[in-house]
Amino acid sequence: MSKLLDRTDGASCRRDLTVSIVLFLLAVPLSLGIALASGAPLQAGLVTAAVGGLVAGLLGGAALRPSGAAAGLVVVTADLVQRYGWRTTCAITVLAGIAQLALGALRVARTALTICPAIVHGTLAGVGVVIAVGQLHVLLGEGPDGSVIDNLAALPAELSDPHPATLLVGAVTVGVLTLWPRLPSRAGRMARAVPAPLAAVAAASATGVGMSLPRVELPSWEAPALPGFPDGPALGLIAAVLTVTLVASMESLLSAAAVHGARPGPHSDGPNRLHRELAGQGAANVVSGLLGGLPIAGGANRGWAPVRAGAVTRRSTVLHGAWVLLCAGLLTGLLELIPLASLAALIMVVGVKMVGFAHIKDVRRDRELPVYVATLGGVVVLGVLQGMAVGVAVAVFTALRRFTALRREGHRARGGRVALGGRSERRIAEPSSTDTCRPWTPWRNHRCVRPAPAAAPGGEHSGGQLLGGVSAFQRNTAPLVRDELARLAREGQRPTQLFLTCADSRLVTSMITSSGPGDLFTVRNVGNLVPPPGTDGSCDSVGAAIEYAVEVLKVSSITVCGHSGCGAMQALLSSSVPVQPAPLPGAGGGASGTGPSGADTQTPLVRWLRHGHPGLARMERIGRLGRGEVALANRPVADHMERLALINVMQQLDHLMEHPCVARRVAEGGLALHGMYFHVADAQAYVLDTASGTYLAVGPDHGAPMTACVGGGATMESGPCGPAPEALEVR
Repeated sequence: MSKLLDRTDGASCRRDLTVSIVLFLLAVPLSLGIALASGAPLQAGLVTAAVGGLVAGLLGGAALRPSGAAAGLVVVTADLVQRYGWRTTCAITVLAGIAQLALGALRVARTALTICPAIVHGTLAGVGVVIAVGQLHVLLGEGPDGSVIDNLAALPAELSDPHPATLLVGAVTVGVLTLWPRLPSRAGRMARAVPAPLAAVAAASATGVGMSLPRVELPSWEAPALPGFPDGPALGLIAAVLTVTLVASMESLLSAAAVHGARPGPHSDGPNRLHRELAGQGAANVVSGLLGGLPIAGGANRGWAPVRAGAVTRRSTVLHGAWVLLCAGLLTGLLELIPLASLAALIMVVGVKMVGFAHIKDVRRDRELPVYVATLGGVVVLGVLQGMAVGVAVAVFTALRRFTALRREGHRARGGRVALGGRSERRIAEPSSTDTCRPWTPWRNHRCVRPAPAAAPGGEHSGGQLLGGVSAFQRNTAPLVRDELARLAREGQRPTQLFLTCADSRLVTSMITSSGPGDLFTVRNVGNLVPPPGTDGSCDSVGAAIEYAVEVLKVSSITVCGHSGCGAMQALLSSSVPVQPAPLPGAGGGASGTGPSGADTQTPLVRWLRHGHPGLARMERIGRLGRGEVALANRPVADHMERLALINVMQQLDHLMEHPCVARRVAEGGLALHGMYFHVADAQAYVLDTASGTYLAVGPDHGAPMTACVGGGATMESGPCGPAPEALEVR
């Protein structure tokens, strides 16, 4: 309980209260739809949402990520209900929760992050296909058959004799779900405060008024029947418990890592966070099974909602469970107006999004497409556990095949390291072509660069050092990267991140981010500024790069990186030009910087720095009002120049959101925005926690990639982005 009350200031309480209402409005239709798709009593979905918020919210390690009924478990639960009945399914849920508690006590949670991503994505995609095809039958007025193949075989007959009312309600639901995030203008932004699933179900319910449609039926609440003792072959029951445990744990841990990577901060629980999360999920499953609820997992579909809404503590997730509990007791009549076809359409869309078409690009880039396809096909044809086994087998076969065909030189060319060791694990040999320069040592006093003879007076300052560096590249580096660059030349660039930073020569982007060819789409300018759209035609270069990265390259993350000792920030602080934004196109002259004839006499640099004036004004407001201060987590802000550099990053993130393509992709959940600050003298990178305005130092133990879906989410249930590990290093 102390963690729940770790922030008691009024602002954080109000923000958490607002976020909890959003989560409640999102959880109710999703929980009912998942219960319907699972073949469980509809009230079980509400029980699951309430227990997920109250129990997992209090005990789990993912403070901002709510838990509840998860789409990834629909296929598993539906199979258990058909095979064993509902009471035995509840008993299996309890046993799976006990298994999760044991795994949490054994501290094996981090092993979930070592699972091949292609197997994870393939499993969730296969589950999504099964869900989507099954719920399509419900929309056509029939019940889903036992398998995807049977469902597909029955489609032609059902399409020839559809139920118009059911199809209409389903079409309205799908239409609202699709168009809601794309509503234009300020009114659209206000409307998007209502979760799309709630808006879709409400619109479908209004459409279905007066129609004869099956609707939600919630029985009067009574003491839940105790779970029934499992009756059946022991091996089958063990496999059922193992399947629920694996799928629920995998989805919860990976989504927790993804959400934490998007919003690291004071709400994290340190190294034990994932172990605590697994134990918290286990406790929630035990309680849910005893009360007649569904298996619980923490899906990232709900997980991104509090992150985007600005939740501060786990208070928001706990309160949302309390609102669901109140809704189940007081709003039963309102819930019974919802047509079942609307819930089926909602879950069908969730199933389609689980396929995660964006992940196909990632697994193909990593040469894991056969593993992905095999896992997906195995889940669709054979079942979840069997499909995962097929994926593991294909992954092992693929790895062994690559290993037998691997040359040591080829492995080194792709950035790997080779060392030969004996039984004592001491190195006994070095590859014959070992380089004398380790990565990045060519920049250490330039010792590894032998300048070519200068062709002009002035020696290396006339280009000799540059040519010497190019020569060193051709001699030492080109042989190692030639194969990789040839592949990129054939396949084209497919970066996942847009990195926008300053043109300062001391910022070596590839060194700071440990990135290589094809990893980052980089934009550099004086002061890492992002002009808002429509401010000045001469600034279209940055806007064009943003549009190209977001619309054409489909990057999933944009990072704005400022740095210490920035000359642009110094110029802004010392400038005598009034603090005002750049003029809009067609705006009249006459202000500072124009001559008698009205012509603009300011230099290009001065005109460019006008895009930094909003950040300067923002800093002055902070100083005048005494609130909203930015901070570094591990030390005080050094001076006004550093403070302006930190605020400028935040301001440019706001400018990014003024670009329509960025705002749309963020609203859809396919794009995340990050702020970063690099202190040159300390060689220390910081990542912005937007909720607190604090820049958090990236430590040497944070070695996994920063999630690209933050905002966009590693969505287990809605999936524009895949699950990502928890740490902060950008790649």
